[in-house]
Amino acid sequence: MALLAGLTVVQLGDGLAAAVCGRLFADVGAAVHCLDPDTASPLTQYLNHGKAVATPELLGTADLLVVEGAPRLLRGLGRDPESLRRLNPSAAIVAVSPYGQTGPQADDPATDLTLLYASGIARMLTGQVDDLSEPPIRPVGEQSAFMGGLAAACAGMHAVMAGAPAMMDVSIQEALATIAITELARAGTIGKSWGRKRLSDGNGATVCILPARDGFAAISPRDDHQWAAWLTVMGSPDWGTEPRFAKKSDRVANWDALHALMSEWSRQYDKQQIADMAQAAHVPSFPLREPAEQLASPQLGHRNFFRPFGVAGRVVQVPSPPFGIACHSAAAQVGASPRPSSSLPYRTGSSPAAQSPGGGHAAPPLPLNGVRVLDFSWVIAGPTTTRYLAAMGAEVIKVEAPGRGDPGRSSELHTVLGQAKRGIVLDLKNPAGVAMARALAAQCDMLVENFATGVMDRLGLGADALREINPDLIYVSASGLGRTGPEARGVAYGTLLQCYAGFAGLNRHPRIAPRVGLAWLDPMCGLMLAFVSAAALWHRRRNGQVARIDFSMLEAMLWTMAEPLLAAQLEAPPRPVGNYSPYHAPHNAFRCAGDDAWLSLAISGTAEWHRLCEIVPALAPLAALEAGQREEQANAIDAALSAWAEPQAARTAAARLAEAGLAAAPLASSGDLVDSEHLRARGFWAAQTAGVLPGLPWRASFAHASGPAPALGGDTEMVLHQLLQLSQSEISALREAGALGSYP
Repeated sequence: MALLAGLTVVQLGDGLAAAVCGRLFADVGAAVHCLDPDTASPLTQYLNHGKAVATPELLGTADLLVVEGAPRLLRGLGRDPESLRRLNPSAAIVAVSPYGQTGPQADDPATDLTLLYASGIARMLTGQVDDLSEPPIRPVGEQSAFMGGLAAACAGMHAVMAGAPAMMDVSIQEALATIAITELARAGTIGKSWGRKRLSDGNGATVCILPARDGFAAISPRDDHQWAAWLTVMGSPDWGTEPRFAKKSDRVANWDALHALMSEWSRQYDKQQIADMAQAAHVPSFPLREPAEQLASPQLGHRNFFRPFGVAGRVVQVPSPPFGIACHSAAAQVGASPRPSSSLPYRTGSSPAAQSPGGGHAAPPLPLNGVRVLDFSWVIAGPTTTRYLAAMGAEVIKVEAPGRGDPGRSSELHTVLGQAKRGIVLDLKNPAGVAMARALAAQCDMLVENFATGVMDRLGLGADALREINPDLIYVSASGLGRTGPEARGVAYGTLLQCYAGFAGLNRHPRIAPRVGLAWLDPMCGLMLAFVSAAALWHRRRNGQVARIDFSMLEAMLWTMAEPLLAAQLEAPPRPVGNYSPYHAPHNAFRCAGDDAWLSLAISGTAEWHRLCEIVPALAPLAALEAGQREEQANAIDAALSAWAEPQAARTAAARLAEAGLAAAPLASSGDLVDSEHLRARGFWAAQTAGVLPGLPWRASFAHASGPAPALGGDTEMVLHQLLQLSQSEISALREAGALGSYP
């Protein structure tokens, strides 16, 4: 479904992040035009396929201009935001760059590797390690460009929704850093940073990888009932009744012994057998697949995820967007404004970096003012989505169950993702609680949920049921594998889907067993979902049609893995390569003085290589080497760089290299990001009563909504009274009936 038919986007230049941004807009129906696109590789050919060639005249009439580059470069090309604004005073403008358009590091050179180090994500990507001499690595598939491009698309869509000439400044470093939102919040509020050294189970008791006869399988029996079911899958072994494995805390304390026992069992079976047996017992599990294995997936085939694409004289399969979209006519008229905002208190604020680099323009209203969202999502992906919607002005009503509420409340996660939302408690096992949910849905513009497939339908809160009472309700469902297909009811978590997609298996050094690592997929999905949610609102306003969105997290992961999927069909199957790059030499990380201190470095061409040889005396005899020769001499070059870096502080060494115009960055911890002069100058950190909290992955020319995360059920009575006009006696009766839990 072409949600964005009628929207014109111009993508300027050959930047990979801008190409990703343009690809997402094109995939959802926008008319995307390119000025000087890159088509040198299969990846860039795929990303820029189907985009028209832009004419200079179109720059003055497009709805959205997307440009990539550091500020000095863009000024030199006449493509900086100020120049683009003069060309098109009414367009929304998104500038995406490694470190943003402002701040002391704005013009620092960067590559995929150095951005993963500068953002702190390389530290956490593969999880905790036993040996700190193992260098941190970057993920497969140019993921910094994909994360930057997704952030640019999300920011750009909201800029379009603002209905005024908005400016968005997207920093790829910040987009990457916000993947680890819990760790950032912890460092900002209590000063603790995540350590790379494994001290206990390394989170294995929650989700782990087991060896199989033909590879590996990932399992996640994180709850007691799932652990009991998993023991049954393994044939109820005698050791399963031992006290050292009785509770989760016991399994954490005795993890090495437990993993060895489970591995002894798992090696008897194929990876798919393990996953099938586990799923049959409702234990979340998936095999670690190679990217090429996904091409024959019955689930993806059912959902028509792959589409043919011609490249290098061959027809290959490439990803479609991860959105299943169906539309029906709205009851409201085309062009109607969102439903009137309620009298719920509304709070806004702006960061110190809220002004666009151009400055001098009147700040437009918040893009989603007057939009009301009923939020049934929980943990990371859905709450990240609704956090962005709330920040952009939507009135978000977060619905939680009685008891502990969203599991994110057990960490700093809710402190960040709950900002500017209203919190209510409804017991959806109680018919009166369901009735209240239906009544609220009748008053909302959008509903977001990420329950298991079938749950909302069984409750009477499915899309079809709610359409009868609110035909204008945009319904957004997020699930592990989508709402249709033979695997739609599989029990899934984001980290398991990273394994299933092939992401975790490739993100490692050769000859090191795969680890689950950071929860990468969930926050990435939050950006995609916030983008398509805003696109659905734009479509309803323009065309009078209401979208039902069926989002698959697996498909989202594969959408960002286009490069290894292409390589699997055009070359040899991709294999783990650590920090190796075919485009840079040298390209690696080097241990520096201090505790787990590392320097990342990427050299792109001959001129950069010569400058490096001037800085590192041991490399001077090798200055004449060309790129291919440098790759052949990689061991000698890395040895010289290791000896040079070892006695130095990583930050000092990186600064010296950056001054010479070389892409280098120290391995950042979350604490380093809190202390970053650059991020402070950009207004990334927002002051709180206790410390600071991370901001959005973009700086905007308009304010954003702010406010503390709600207490569990803290706004229940206010919401029911002001939205549903319930009296105090009616609310008390609902509470006595158990529909609202026991919260005031």
